[in-house]
Amino acid sequence: MTAIVERALATRQWALRQLIGAVDLARAIELGEHVVADAVRILGADHPDALASRGDLARAYESAGRVDEAIAQYEAVLRDYQRTLGHEHPDTLSTRNNLADALEAAGRVDEAIEVYESVVAQRARILGPEHPDTLSSLNNLADALESAGCVEEAIEMYEGVVARRVRVLGADHPDTLISRNNLASAHDTAGRVEEAMAQFEAVLADQQRVLGSDHPDTLATRNNLAYVYESAQRIEEAVALYEHVFADRVRILGADHPDTLISRNNVAFGYLSAGRLPEAIAEHEALLDDRIRILGANHPDTLTSRNNLAIAYQSARRIDDAITILEAVVPLRTQVLGADHPHTLRSRHNIANAYRLAGRTTEAVALFASVLADTERALGTESPLTQLIRENLAAAQTAPVEESMDDPGGDRGRTV
Repeated sequence: MTAIVERALATRQWALRQLIGAVDLARAIELGEHVVADAVRILGADHPDALASRGDLARAYESAGRVDEAIAQYEAVLRDYQRTLGHEHPDTLSTRNNLADALEAAGRVDEAIEVYESVVAQRARILGPEHPDTLSSLNNLADALESAGCVEEAIEMYEGVVARRVRVLGADHPDTLISRNNLASAHDTAGRVEEAMAQFEAVLADQQRVLGSDHPDTLATRNNLAYVYESAQRIEEAVALYEHVFADRVRILGADHPDTLISRNNVAFGYLSAGRLPEAIAEHEALLDDRIRILGANHPDTLTSRNNLAIAYQSARRIDDAITILEAVVPLRTQVLGADHPHTLRSRHNIANAYRLAGRTTEAVALFASVLADTERALGTESPLTQLIRENLAAAQTAPVEESMDDPGGDRGRTV
């Protein structure tokens, strides 16, 4: 009877993981909560299957944007793993790695970096500095450093991960190709657009050869290459590539997959960059409705769509509509992501810019100054967002409204 019960729970746990993979998050969370309750009741809280199910539920919470619940769940599971398996067991280290990921998603980047650094050190000591799990944690640490504005340090770390993955896994291994994609993205973040473009084009050619044109990793790199084309003002090429990636993601992943929705967002922003305002606004409005339906009203991607619709309205000089949306987005992003998350800071900058365009110069200057201080503290004085806010504050203090730097201020989607 015990074996039958354990097999039944294992089947439900498998179903939970499939729902998470399919991004059917409402059903995943409902099932996950039932699986955890049953596993704890039947097997005991310390049983490996019960602990694994609790970790899966945390992952479902994180995927749904419920990051505070995810963090609390990961922390509780971590304590139990440490007590039952020890601090150096592979499951304990994996849970700490996942906790760091959730902390980064919540905008608690400094805490995420501290946890990643600890996991990297332990995995290097226990498994070796070139073990695939150690390299995965190094890759994640580099991503967190990039998020914190330490872009040069992130680039150096990505380069080390690429070199080690080439040596250990081979140049054509999917993980090696992912790290090359991430390195290119970091170069783009650092403003090295030509270098990023060359790297994306090279990794794309290798992914198409090794994985095929329809593989999700290949699609991710094509999406990111379009992003860099847009940064380089090759707008028509960017729009065409965004549209092709979107069509392929609909065909391969389905219209409701989060990566497909990211491509729709990027198509809409491509239209905005190309001056096709009616199409951009229509796309952003439709995408927002779909993200609310699929992901929920407070999912981070849904909040991104609210922000981006406001930017489209602002570009169309519907300033009051933009301000209304942005003033609602900031408290939501603060609640969901945290006050120091780059997206929260970006939305505060966008409100200041909208105030300026509305002629509310005094409010704009005060808000620019406030968000600049917070961004310097959170991301550093040299991050691209910090520099943008500093420039716009100076412009607001000296230039007429019609000379405003009308920065798009939106959040496009790179996928890694």
